[in-house]
Amino acid sequence: MAKQSLSFFFIVLLLLLTTLSDKSMGQGVGINYGQIANNLPSPARVAVLLQSLNITRVKLYDADPNVLFSFSNSQVEFMIGLGNEYLQNMSIDPTKAQTWLQQRLEPHISKTRITTIVVGNEIFKTNDHTLISSLLPAMKSVYSALTNLGLEKEVTVTSAHALDFLQNSYPPSLGSFKEEFIPYLQPLLDFHSQIKSPFLINAYPFFAYKDSPKEVPIEYVLFQPNQGMVDPNTNLHYDNMLFAQVDALYSAIKALGHSDIEVRISETGWPSKGDENEIGASPENAALYNGNLLRLVQQKKGTPAKQSVPIDVYVFALFNENLKPDPISERNYGLFYPDGKPVYNVGLQGFLPDIIYTSTATTIQILNLWRAVMGLAVAGLIFDKIRMR
Repeated sequence: MAKQSLSFFFIVLLLLLTTLSDKSMGQGVGINYGQIANNLPSPARVAVLLQSLNITRVKLYDADPNVLFSFSNSQVEFMIGLGNEYLQNMSIDPTKAQTWLQQRLEPHISKTRITTIVVGNEIFKTNDHTLISSLLPAMKSVYSALTNLGLEKEVTVTSAHALDFLQNSYPPSLGSFKEEFIPYLQPLLDFHSQIKSPFLINAYPFFAYKDSPKEVPIEYVLFQPNQGMVDPNTNLHYDNMLFAQVDALYSAIKALGHSDIEVRISETGWPSKGDENEIGASPENAALYNGNLLRLVQQKKGTPAKQSVPIDVYVFALFNENLKPDPISERNYGLFYPDGKPVYNVGLQGFLPDIIYTSTATTIQILNLWRAVMGLAVAGLIFDKIRMR
């Protein structure tokens, strides 16, 4: 028993040292926590993992009560998703938004830090104009419902978009939206400006490289040293595609009359595995992409056109998700396998991987020691939640 306790004590000390040494790596970085899988650890164990990684921002694609409960009284702040399937009803009947908030938000917000509701995901990519036209009314319904609850200053309303709605992205200064979407985007941007909410994009340089590997230098998409390109209209130098994509969106937004809206990256990542035609999908490239990106975030880098605004990034994704449909890459964006082992090393060293799949009793012992050594209230609160399970 003494020997076992000593080994647990060693684990806790290792956790403490790792947490302190890597603390800056997790700051300013969020993670997408997708759950399209049947082999993931419980949310309570994911809470332990993220605590050890110092990741304090999480984006969900829904408002899973099990996840929100497991992170109550922690320092993690959440973006929660309101799925596309809700939009049409909420655009027609605003009381549907009120009901959704009362059922999905109110039970958790006093204990779990929920800062953002992402209304819909990649709506323009669907080319469903009925759905697209429902987005803004649904966002307004959610915002009005938040106002009724007195939460409009605490919780931001936004949406997340793929870059497919851009007509032009090169050079960045000539970024523009597709004409067919402008009638929807103009009032949407006006609303963002009115409520002072960020505009979220899901940006994946991997797709550009996969489609044109001979034209797009691999170094340019992986944040490695390269000659880059100079925008002929601004003389700004770009040495990576992600920053060029963000600035192209800023240009498109400015062309519609707005320079007061911040662009944030709600998804970006690189697959560690793919189909034969998914050129570049490998653990080595994924490690380079995400590792170099994390270093840029740590350095508080801004894009060439917005140097004073550090990039705000949510990496996709926490785990590989085995139930996502083809192509193979869709199931291989995770930083971790479902058993908690890293797919590759990007500098995030956290809790020992097998901890999240140990027995509940073992996890409780570890958290007891963690609480004793670190004196953190959050450790005790996580302990209490796991004990209840």
